[in-house]
Amino acid sequence: MEQKNESSVTGFILLGFSDRLQLELVLFVVLLIFYIFTLLGNTTIIALSYLDPRLHTPMYFFLSNLSFLDMCYTTSIVPQFLFNLSGADKSISFGGCIVQLYISLALGGTECILLGVMAFDCYAAVCRPLHYTVIMHPRLCALMASASWITGFANSLLQTVLVFLLPRCGRNKLDHFFCEIPPFLKLACVDITVNVYVTFFAGVIILLTPVALIMFSYGRIVRAVLRIKSTAGQRKAFGTCGSHLTVVSLFFGTAISVYYQPSSNNSQDQDKFMSLFYTVIIPMTNPFIYTLRNRDVKGAMKKVLWKDSDSR
Repeated sequence: MEQKNESSVTGFILLGFSDRLQLELVLFVVLLIFYIFTLLGNTTIIALSYLDPRLHTPMYFFLSNLSFLDMCYTTSIVPQFLFNLSGADKSISFGGCIVQLYISLALGGTECILLGVMAFDCYAAVCRPLHYTVIMHPRLCALMASASWITGFANSLLQTVLVFLLPRCGRNKLDHFFCEIPPFLKLACVDITVNVYVTFFAGVIILLTPVALIMFSYGRIVRAVLRIKSTAGQRKAFGTCGSHLTVVSLFFGTAISVYYQPSSNNSQDQDKFMSLFYTVIIPMTNPFIYTLRNRDVKGAMKKVLWKDSDSR
């Protein structure tokens, strides 16, 4: 019993990239810059969506949710990772690991569902333009956003409890840079079949169901756009949802590769870099993707900047 509870007292060791000391220094500098840009970029999106009345639409309501979610998601992982990269101490407390796993898994699951909801919004905007304001009324938007958050946190609660109930027989070295389910399952010294099935079915609901909704939505969008005779109309329709499709492809592609590829020792480093991609890089690039490809956001940014300069 004392051996089983050892990790509950001492916490865990996050091995991360500790076998590559030169890489750790580079990662520290790069991640610090990325983290700062993530906070600045997503804060800008939220502020613009609030300040500019033209952005008080369902699309930017969901985008503001996504930006807030990305800030929280990155903050649940990066500060601890930066601390571990800055010195020889790679530890994280038992309670800290529980909180990090629960929060990061909840926010990651919420983002999956929210991206599916945003695909439905794109479908309604392109395929049902005359009924868009009726379909995407504020109450429905708030309901879908709330359902995304509730589902993500409920799924995380179940999986976090199941993972930490597994006996680890004193094993406390996680071959990862943050507390995540796949490396946790490798610490267990008992049969993990139940956990594997729960993770698989949860992934079907949280990952694959939104992907199916997104594929269906964009299939209908492509059909609708191809029926538009004018080239300008086609460009406008694709521009409406092009940014979202870029974000979806990057996020789901890396997440599915981590949770659904066959486990092997050779793929562990690959999993780390993939996780680094969807936990750090994508939240940082989201604001730039939406800003660079969206005239409304550019216009709102110019309006706010010019207003500030005129007031001076």
